Amino acid sequence: MKHFLRMFFQVCLYFYCKCLWRCLKFVVRKLTGQCELQRICYNTKPGAARTMKIEASLKGSKSKRLQTSVNVHPDAIEKTIDDIMELKRINPDINPQLGVSLQACLLQIVGYRNLIAEVEKLRREPYDSENPQHEEMLLKLWKCLKPNSPLKARISKQWCEIGFQGDDPKTDFRGMGLLGLYNLVYFAEWDTEIAQQVLTDSLHPKYSQLSKAEWEKKKFDKAIGYSFAIVGINITDLAYNLLVSGALKTHFYNVAPEAPTLTHFQQTFCYLMHEFHKFWIDEDPLDIMEFNRVREKFYKRILRQLQNPEMALCPHFAASESLINM
Repeated sequence: MKHFLRMFFQVCLYFYCKCLWRCLKFVVRKLTGQCELQRICYNTKPGAARTMKIEASLKGSKSKRLQTSVNVHPDAIEKTIDDIMELKRINPDINPQLGVSLQACLLQIVGYRNLIAEVEKLRREPYDSENPQHEEMLLKLWKCLKPNSPLKARISKQWCEIGFQGDDPKTDFRGMGLLGLYNLVYFAEWDTEIAQQVLTDSLHPKYSQLSKAEWEKKKFDKAIGYSFAIVGINITDLAYNLLVSGALKTHFYNVAPEAPTLTHFQQTFCYLMHEFHKFWIDEDPLDIMEFNRVREKFYKRILRQLQNPEMALCPHFAASESLINM
Protein backbone atom coordinates (compact mmCIF):
# COMPACT_ATOMS: atom_id res chain seq x y z
CA MET A 1 0.00 0.00 0.00
CA LYS A 2 2.82 2.40 0.90
CA HIS A 3 4.55 1.62 -2.37
CA PHE A 4 1.34 2.34 -4.31
CA LEU A 5 0.83 5.66 -2.52
CA ARG A 6 4.42 6.68 -3.18
CA MET A 7 4.06 5.86 -6.86
CA PHE A 8 0.72 7.69 -7.02
CA PHE A 9 2.26 10.75 -5.39
CA GLN A 10 5.19 10.75 -7.84
CA VAL A 11 2.84 10.50 -10.83
CA CYS A 12 0.69 13.35 -9.50
CA LEU A 13 3.80 15.46 -8.85
CA TYR A 14 5.05 14.81 -12.39
CA PHE A 15 1.81 15.95 -14.02
CA TYR A 16 1.55 18.91 -11.65
CA CYS A 17 5.04 20.09 -12.54
CA LYS A 18 4.40 19.51 -16.23
CA CYS A 19 1.19 21.53 -16.17
CA LEU A 20 2.84 24.22 -14.05
CA TRP A 21 5.72 24.47 -16.51
CA ARG A 22 3.37 24.82 -19.47
CA CYS A 23 1.40 27.52 -17.66
CA LEU A 24 4.63 29.34 -16.84
CA LYS A 25 5.76 29.19 -20.49
CA PHE A 26 2.37 30.59 -21.57
CA VAL A 27 2.63 33.49 -19.12
CA VAL A 28 6.23 34.31 -20.13
CA ARG A 29 5.29 34.28 -23.81
CA LYS A 30 2.43 36.70 -23.16
CA LEU A 31 4.72 39.00 -21.17
CA THR A 32 7.68 38.94 -23.57
CA GLY A 33 5.89 38.40 -26.87
CA GLN A 34 8.41 35.63 -27.64
CA CYS A 35 8.10 31.85 -27.72
CA GLU A 36 10.61 29.66 -25.88
CA LEU A 37 12.67 29.04 -29.05
CA GLN A 38 13.03 32.79 -29.58
CA ARG A 39 14.07 33.42 -26.00
CA ILE A 40 16.71 30.69 -26.19
CA CYS A 41 18.19 31.94 -29.47
CA TYR A 42 18.19 35.59 -28.43
CA ASN A 43 19.47 35.10 -24.87
CA THR A 44 21.95 32.21 -25.21
CA LYS A 45 25.20 32.41 -27.15
CA PRO A 46 25.80 29.86 -29.94
CA GLY A 47 27.31 26.52 -29.01
CA ALA A 48 26.34 23.67 -26.74
CA ALA A 49 24.37 25.81 -24.29
CA ARG A 50 22.03 27.05 -27.02
CA THR A 51 21.75 23.86 -29.06
CA MET A 52 21.04 21.63 -26.06
CA LYS A 53 18.30 24.01 -24.86
CA ILE A 54 16.75 24.07 -28.35
CA GLU A 55 16.93 20.27 -28.50
CA ALA A 56 15.26 19.91 -25.09
CA SER A 57 12.58 22.45 -26.04
CA LEU A 58 11.72 20.67 -29.30
CA LYS A 59 11.68 17.20 -27.75
CA GLY A 60 9.57 18.41 -24.81
CA SER A 61 7.02 20.21 -26.95
CA LYS A 62 3.40 19.06 -26.95
CA SER A 63 3.43 19.42 -30.75
CA LYS A 64 4.34 16.23 -32.63
CA ARG A 65 5.69 18.33 -35.49
CA LEU A 66 8.19 19.97 -33.16
CA GLN A 67 9.09 16.68 -31.48
CA THR A 68 9.90 15.01 -34.80
CA SER A 69 11.86 18.01 -36.11
CA VAL A 70 15.02 16.68 -34.41
CA ASN A 71 14.83 13.49 -36.51
CA VAL A 72 14.48 14.92 -39.99
CA HIS A 73 16.84 14.28 -42.89
CA PRO A 74 19.52 16.98 -43.27
CA ASP A 75 18.06 17.95 -46.66
CA ALA A 76 14.70 18.67 -44.99
CA ILE A 77 16.05 21.06 -42.35
CA GLU A 78 15.21 24.26 -44.23
CA LYS A 79 11.61 23.18 -44.75
CA THR A 80 11.44 22.10 -41.11
CA ILE A 81 12.53 25.59 -40.03
CA ASP A 82 9.75 27.07 -42.17
CA ASP A 83 7.26 24.70 -40.53
CA ILE A 84 8.44 25.69 -37.05
CA MET A 85 8.16 29.39 -37.86
CA GLU A 86 4.66 28.86 -39.22
CA LEU A 87 3.56 26.74 -36.27
CA LYS A 88 4.90 29.31 -33.80
CA ARG A 89 3.39 32.17 -35.83
CA ILE A 90 6.73 33.90 -36.21
CA ASN A 91 7.18 36.27 -39.13
CA PRO A 92 10.53 35.39 -40.78
CA ASP A 93 10.78 38.87 -42.30
CA ILE A 94 10.64 40.46 -38.85
CA ASN A 95 12.82 37.74 -37.24
CA PRO A 96 15.32 36.73 -39.97
CA GLN A 97 18.09 35.83 -37.51
CA LEU A 98 15.89 33.29 -35.73
CA GLY A 99 15.72 31.04 -38.79
CA VAL A 100 19.51 31.14 -39.17
CA SER A 101 20.03 30.27 -35.49
CA LEU A 102 17.49 27.43 -35.53
CA GLN A 103 19.02 26.02 -38.69
CA ALA A 104 22.49 25.94 -37.12
CA CYS A 105 21.11 24.16 -34.06
CA LEU A 106 19.15 21.59 -36.09
CA LEU A 107 22.19 20.85 -38.25
CA GLN A 108 24.13 19.98 -35.09
CA ILE A 109 21.28 17.97 -33.55
CA VAL A 110 20.55 15.95 -36.70
CA GLY A 111 24.27 15.65 -37.47
CA TYR A 112 24.98 14.16 -34.04
CA ARG A 113 22.31 11.51 -34.59
CA ASN A 114 23.73 10.67 -38.03
CA LEU A 115 27.25 10.52 -36.61
CA ILE A 116 26.14 7.88 -34.12
CA ALA A 117 24.74 5.83 -37.02
CA GLU A 118 27.97 6.18 -39.01
CA VAL A 119 30.16 5.24 -36.06
CA GLU A 120 27.90 2.30 -35.21
CA LYS A 121 28.15 1.01 -38.78
CA LEU A 122 31.96 1.02 -38.59
CA ARG A 123 31.90 -0.63 -35.17
CA ARG A 124 29.72 -3.45 -36.47
CA GLU A 125 31.85 -4.11 -39.55
CA PRO A 126 34.44 -6.79 -38.74
CA TYR A 127 38.02 -6.64 -39.96
CA ASP A 128 38.37 -8.84 -43.05
CA SER A 129 41.86 -9.93 -44.01
CA GLU A 130 40.50 -10.82 -47.46
CA ASN A 131 39.48 -7.19 -48.04
CA PRO A 132 42.32 -5.26 -49.76
CA GLN A 133 41.17 -1.93 -48.27
CA HIS A 134 41.26 -3.32 -44.73
CA GLU A 135 44.70 -4.77 -45.29
CA GLU A 136 45.95 -1.52 -46.81
CA MET A 137 44.79 0.45 -43.75
CA LEU A 138 46.48 -1.99 -41.40
CA LEU A 139 49.78 -1.74 -43.27
CA LYS A 140 49.46 2.06 -43.31
CA LEU A 141 49.21 1.96 -39.50
CA TRP A 142 52.55 0.16 -39.32
CA LYS A 143 54.25 2.52 -41.80
CA CYS A 144 53.06 5.61 -39.93
CA LEU A 145 54.16 4.34 -36.53
CA LYS A 146 57.36 2.52 -37.58
CA PRO A 147 58.53 4.27 -40.77
CA ASN A 148 62.13 3.12 -40.32
CA SER A 149 61.32 -0.52 -39.55
CA PRO A 150 59.90 -2.41 -42.55
CA LEU A 151 57.38 -5.12 -41.75
CA LYS A 152 59.01 -8.43 -42.67
CA ALA A 153 55.74 -10.31 -43.16
CA ARG A 154 52.00 -9.73 -42.85
CA ILE A 155 51.83 -12.40 -40.15
CA SER A 156 54.63 -11.43 -37.81
CA LYS A 157 55.56 -11.02 -34.17
CA GLN A 158 56.58 -7.48 -35.13
CA TRP A 159 52.95 -6.40 -34.60
CA CYS A 160 53.60 -6.73 -30.89
CA GLU A 161 56.00 -3.80 -31.20
CA ILE A 162 53.06 -1.44 -31.72
CA GLY A 163 50.91 -3.06 -29.07
CA PHE A 164 48.95 -5.88 -30.69
CA GLN A 165 48.61 -9.14 -28.78
CA GLY A 166 49.81 -11.62 -31.36
CA ASP A 167 51.25 -12.05 -34.83
CA ASP A 168 47.97 -11.18 -36.60
CA PRO A 169 46.20 -7.97 -35.50
CA LYS A 170 42.87 -8.93 -37.09
CA THR A 171 41.82 -10.82 -33.96
CA ASP A 172 42.29 -7.72 -31.78
CA PHE A 173 39.69 -5.68 -33.70
CA ARG A 174 36.75 -7.90 -32.75
CA GLY A 175 35.41 -5.65 -30.01
CA MET A 176 35.30 -2.39 -32.00
CA GLY A 177 35.44 -3.68 -35.58
CA LEU A 178 36.78 -1.30 -38.21
CA LEU A 179 36.17 1.67 -35.92
CA GLY A 180 39.23 0.76 -33.84
CA LEU A 181 41.43 0.54 -36.94
CA TYR A 182 40.04 3.78 -38.40
CA ASN A 183 40.86 5.66 -35.20
CA LEU A 184 44.36 4.24 -34.84
CA VAL A 185 45.20 5.03 -38.47
CA TYR A 186 43.82 8.55 -38.16
CA PHE A 187 45.91 9.16 -35.02
CA ALA A 188 49.06 7.76 -36.63
CA GLU A 189 48.57 9.56 -39.96
CA TRP A 190 47.35 13.00 -38.89
CA ASP A 191 48.98 13.39 -35.50
CA THR A 192 52.06 11.36 -36.38
CA GLU A 193 54.60 12.99 -34.08
CA ILE A 194 52.41 12.66 -30.98
CA ALA A 195 51.31 9.12 -31.93
CA GLN A 196 54.91 7.97 -32.33
CA GLN A 197 55.85 9.62 -29.04
CA VAL A 198 52.94 7.97 -27.21
CA LEU A 199 53.95 4.61 -28.71
CA THR A 200 57.54 5.07 -27.56
CA ASP A 201 56.47 6.20 -24.11
CA SER A 202 54.02 3.30 -23.79
CA LEU A 203 56.98 0.94 -24.03
CA HIS A 204 58.95 2.80 -21.34
CA PRO A 205 56.87 5.74 -20.08
CA LYS A 206 59.12 6.66 -17.17
CA TYR A 207 62.41 6.73 -19.03
CA SER A 208 62.59 10.52 -19.08
CA GLN A 209 61.90 10.66 -15.33
CA LEU A 210 64.59 8.17 -14.29
CA SER A 211 68.35 8.12 -14.31
CA LYS A 212 69.98 5.57 -16.59
CA ALA A 213 70.85 3.34 -13.62
CA GLU A 214 67.28 3.46 -12.29
CA TRP A 215 65.91 2.72 -15.75
CA GLU A 216 68.15 -0.34 -16.13
CA LYS A 217 66.63 -1.71 -12.91
CA LYS A 218 63.06 -1.07 -14.08
CA LYS A 219 63.13 -1.71 -17.81
CA PHE A 220 62.04 -5.34 -17.50
CA ASP A 221 59.04 -4.38 -15.39
CA LYS A 222 56.27 -4.63 -17.99
CA ALA A 223 53.75 -3.09 -15.60
CA ILE A 224 55.05 0.42 -16.17
CA GLY A 225 53.94 0.38 -19.80
CA TYR A 226 50.96 -0.78 -21.84
CA SER A 227 50.06 -2.15 -25.27
CA PHE A 228 49.58 0.89 -27.54
CA ALA A 229 47.21 -0.67 -30.11
CA ILE A 230 45.12 -2.55 -27.56
CA VAL A 231 44.72 0.58 -25.45
CA GLY A 232 43.82 2.50 -28.62
CA ILE A 233 40.98 0.06 -29.29
CA ASN A 234 39.93 0.38 -25.65
CA ILE A 235 39.92 4.18 -25.85
CA THR A 236 37.86 3.84 -29.03
CA ASP A 237 35.30 1.99 -26.91
CA LEU A 238 35.43 4.80 -24.34
CA ALA A 239 34.87 7.45 -27.05
CA TYR A 240 32.04 5.37 -28.53
CA ASN A 241 30.27 5.17 -25.16
CA LEU A 242 30.65 8.93 -24.66
CA LEU A 243 29.12 9.49 -28.09
CA VAL A 244 26.17 7.10 -27.75
CA SER A 245 25.32 8.29 -24.23
CA GLY A 246 25.08 11.87 -25.50
CA ALA A 247 27.92 13.07 -23.28
CA LEU A 248 29.90 14.28 -26.30
CA LYS A 249 27.12 16.65 -27.37
CA THR A 250 28.70 19.35 -25.21
CA HIS A 251 32.02 19.02 -27.02
CA PHE A 252 30.69 18.60 -30.57
CA TYR A 253 28.11 21.38 -30.31
CA ASN A 254 30.95 23.70 -29.26
CA VAL A 255 33.47 22.71 -31.94
CA ALA A 256 31.29 21.89 -34.96
CA PRO A 257 29.49 24.98 -36.30
CA GLU A 258 27.22 22.69 -38.31
CA ALA A 259 26.92 18.90 -38.34
CA PRO A 260 29.60 16.98 -36.40
CA THR A 261 31.38 14.48 -38.65
CA LEU A 262 33.44 11.32 -38.35
CA THR A 263 36.55 13.53 -38.51
CA HIS A 264 35.40 15.34 -35.36
CA PHE A 265 35.00 11.96 -33.66
CA GLN A 266 38.46 10.83 -34.74
CA GLN A 267 40.03 14.08 -33.56
CA THR A 268 38.34 13.53 -30.21
CA PHE A 269 39.84 10.04 -30.10
CA CYS A 270 43.31 11.52 -30.68
CA TYR A 271 42.78 13.89 -27.76
CA LEU A 272 41.50 11.10 -25.49
CA MET A 273 44.39 8.83 -26.44
CA HIS A 274 46.96 11.50 -25.63
CA GLU A 275 45.23 12.52 -22.40
CA PHE A 276 44.86 8.91 -21.23
CA HIS A 277 48.57 8.36 -21.80
CA LYS A 278 49.42 11.32 -19.54
CA PHE A 279 46.80 10.18 -17.02
CA TRP A 280 48.27 6.66 -16.94
CA ILE A 281 51.73 7.98 -16.15
CA ASP A 282 50.40 10.33 -13.46
CA GLU A 283 48.42 7.50 -11.85
CA ASP A 284 51.59 5.37 -11.70
CA PRO A 285 49.76 1.98 -11.50
CA LEU A 286 51.52 -0.90 -9.82
CA ASP A 287 50.82 -3.27 -12.70
CA ILE A 288 48.76 -3.66 -15.86
CA MET A 289 45.99 -5.32 -13.82
CA GLU A 290 45.07 -1.82 -12.65
CA PHE A 291 44.15 -0.79 -16.17
CA ASN A 292 40.38 -1.01 -15.64
CA ARG A 293 40.59 1.10 -12.48
CA VAL A 294 42.66 3.78 -14.22
CA ARG A 295 40.39 3.73 -17.27
CA GLU A 296 37.25 4.13 -15.16
CA LYS A 297 38.78 7.02 -13.25
CA PHE A 298 39.79 8.68 -16.52
CA TYR A 299 36.29 8.13 -17.95
CA LYS A 300 34.67 9.80 -14.93
CA ARG A 301 37.05 12.76 -15.24
CA ILE A 302 36.08 13.27 -18.88
CA LEU A 303 32.39 13.00 -17.99
CA ARG A 304 32.80 15.71 -15.35
CA GLN A 305 34.49 17.97 -17.87
CA LEU A 306 31.68 17.43 -20.38
CA GLN A 307 29.08 18.57 -17.86
CA ASN A 308 30.36 22.10 -18.43
CA PRO A 309 28.34 23.57 -21.36
CA GLU A 310 31.38 25.65 -22.36
CA MET A 311 33.61 22.59 -22.68
CA ALA A 312 35.57 21.82 -25.84
CA LEU A 313 37.84 18.84 -25.20
CA CYS A 314 40.35 19.55 -27.95
CA PRO A 315 40.16 23.19 -29.00
CA HIS A 316 43.31 22.88 -31.13
CA PHE A 317 41.29 20.61 -33.45
CA ALA A 318 38.20 22.77 -33.18
CA ALA A 319 36.34 24.83 -35.69
CA SER A 320 35.24 26.91 -32.73
CA GLU A 321 36.41 30.13 -34.33
CA SER A 322 33.64 29.55 -36.89
CA LEU A 323 31.00 29.67 -34.15
CA ILE A 324 30.11 33.24 -34.93
CA ASN A 325 27.04 34.82 -33.45
CA MET A 326 24.54 32.90 -35.53
